[in-house]
Parts: sequence; C-alpha cells; structure tokens
Amino acid sequence: MSDLKKYIDNRKKKDPQFTDGFDEGYEQFKIGIILRQAREAAGITQEELASRLKTKKTAISRIENHAEDIKLSTLERVASALGKRLQIHIA
Repeated sequence: MSDLKKYIDNRKKKDPQFTDGFDEGYEQFKIGIILRQAREAAGITQEELASRLKTKKTAISRIENHAEDIKLSTLERVASALGKRLQIHIA
C-alpha cells in the first residue's frame, strides 16, 4: 500500500469531516490527473494543447488542476485534441 493510500485511510478513520465528500473530491482530482497524464504522454505542452483547443494556457491549467464540474463536451474536445477517444465506464 502506498504512503498516500495509508495517509488517506488513516485520515478517514480519524476525521469524519475529511471522509465527508472525500470520494467525490478525489474523483474530480483524478480527472485532472488523467488529463495531464494523457497530455504528457502525447508529448505536448499546456501551451500546445491550448492552441489546439483555441483557448489559453491558463484554461488548460485550470482543467488539469480543478476539474470539478468539467463538461462532457470539454472532455471530448480535450481527448480529440490529444488524438484520443473519450470513454466513460460505469462501475
């Protein structure tokens, strides 16, 4: 188990307020991480991605760091700009 996983598990046990909303926030955080990793795997910078999407680098940074309430259409545009397809799985 990673140190991060251990930390999260310990905090969840000790702090009910930390647990409230954690999973939702973590899922939103993961979306930004996945987008950043896909961009980096494609070998392009935030500036390049912004250019492909006809937006500003700050918008890409905001998406990668604060992906809460991101629109499905935005996810599709980002995936397309990275040469990928957007797939959604319900587990």
